[in-house]
Amino acid sequence: MNSSRTLINVSSRQLLAFLEISRLQSFARAADRIALSPSGMSMLVKELEDQVGARLFDRTTRSVTLTDAGRRLQPVAQRIVDELRALASVIGGTEAAVRSRLDVAATPMVSASLLPRVVREFAASHPQVRVHLADVDVATVRARMLEAEADIGLGFFVKPAVGLVRQPLCKFRLMRISPPGSEPPGLGSSRPWSSLADLPLVSLPPDNPIQALIETHLARAGGAHEERPVMNLLGTLIAMVQAGLGHAVIPSFALEECVRQGLGVAMLVEPAVSLDLFLVQRRGTQPKPAAQEFAAALKRAASRLGH
Repeated sequence: MNSSRTLINVSSRQLLAFLEISRLQSFARAADRIALSPSGMSMLVKELEDQVGARLFDRTTRSVTLTDAGRRLQPVAQRIVDELRALASVIGGTEAAVRSRLDVAATPMVSASLLPRVVREFAASHPQVRVHLADVDVATVRARMLEAEADIGLGFFVKPAVGLVRQPLCKFRLMRISPPGSEPPGLGSSRPWSSLADLPLVSLPPDNPIQALIETHLARAGGAHEERPVMNLLGTLIAMVQAGLGHAVIPSFALEECVRQGLGVAMLVEPAVSLDLFLVQRRGTQPKPAAQEFAAALKRAASRLGH
């Protein structure tokens, strides 16, 4: 024996029409209330009656009243309509929350040097948008962007990234930083790459795209070293130099931090080498309006830091 119950196919418009007629006791007033023609209202009720298999209203020239079946349907219809309205509110709230949240992924030193002021100023001008910043390595920036976990990515993407669109924000020179006491503190005169030939160096990992570019120029200047301390993060690299454990080559976006720590800084020349700081977004997607406005704020801030 098949014990499954037959499902009825009713729409929210049919239930809403039924409830408005029940409340106003008039087809004409209910039709006006929900912007339907009287014939359209009658059609909705007829379709609902066909689905439930019972007449729902007794109609005379003077009144419209519920039948027994209509009275039984009324609380059920009201509950369904209320739940659908609640669902619409929840979904709408979720979409609004997504629209008002901006996820940014950036490498740690970019996060530390460029983003605090941008996030603060953006929050002041866009109080309805919550900015969430993830300070992660460049590979994780790429992964977060490709997996739609971030709206904007920032980093030194030396090579094109499949699936991402790169937009250069500004250029930063490569510079030499030296421990306190070995050079006068602050930004001094430029130095050629050959000045690194006999210096002890600390560096980023060889597979880091910034370090790969550095190694090319070190090799040409006779300054390549097989053995040297390797740090994963630029912040750690700067700290190692500050502790007197060697010199390093890094992009000039960290200039202010290096000067603050009393390091000697010299822009490298012969040749002068620059790196582009890129803003990346997913290819084939339409950026949120907030992401576009945040990108514009980033460009303004980056142009002040560029060297």
